Amino acid sequence: MAIAIVTDSTADLPDNLVQEKNIIVVPAILVIDGKSLEDGRGITREDFYTCLPSMQIPPTTATPSIGSFEQIFEHLLRSGYQSVVSIHVSSLLSGIYNSAKTAAKSFKDYVKVIDSGQLSLGIGYQVLAAADAAARGISLEGVLQEIEWVRQRVRVVAMLDTLEYVRRSGRVSWAKARISSVLNIKPYMEVKEGKVLNLGQVRTRKKGINGLLEMFFQTGAVEKMTILHTNAEKDAREILSRIKVNLTEPPLIVNVTTIVGTHIGPNALGFAVVRK
Repeated sequence: MAIAIVTDSTADLPDNLVQEKNIIVVPAILVIDGKSLEDGRGITREDFYTCLPSMQIPPTTATPSIGSFEQIFEHLLRSGYQSVVSIHVSSLLSGIYNSAKTAAKSFKDYVKVIDSGQLSLGIGYQVLAAADAAARGISLEGVLQEIEWVRQRVRVVAMLDTLEYVRRSGRVSWAKARISSVLNIKPYMEVKEGKVLNLGQVRTRKKGINGLLEMFFQTGAVEKMTILHTNAEKDAREILSRIKVNLTEPPLIVNVTTIVGTHIGPNALGFAVVRK
């Protein structure tokens, strides 16, 4: 049974894995100065984060259209796939899931849309599990079970360089309640069951990195790992150098998509893992 795997660009999957695993990625939309850009086109992640603090009009993000999902689903089913599994960013953080879900109504049970309850590689690891299962030729139900098994074991934690961007985005309730006098803190966040949770904060970046490492080791044994950052590759590599674990595959370092970065700002650090 041929099963196609679809996701959106907030999954942060590296291009080589997308191509190797035959994954279809629908780009989310970045809006800069009123101009809409598909994620990954028109500006690099590096340039975006460099320019972000000085942008007079804060950039925003938008959801891919229902029509864009309909076109992709139809093309895949006409190309010989018998089913499509479409896995997306938490519906509590974005409208992407709802857009895909609405599009799927035109295809009855041939398209299954999954709310990952996650962000970045928290989605990406579920997508990779689905793609590997589909490549092995297992049933649709088996693919869905593989996604759920990874979802139960995935963890995504981040340390932001400032509270400003997440507070400005208005998507995190506890951040909206903070006042400007505490914007110099380095908050910790975890994505869990679709929500962004506050894990505390520190005052300095050095303490923040040490605290992030402590949270990583408290997670327990892991089999897959990605160090996440928003234009802070030097610090990301330092974190990776301080982690010695046995993994089923080499760790990744990912400069997070601009779609997520718009809401968390530059110089953030974090990790996404799949626990054993």
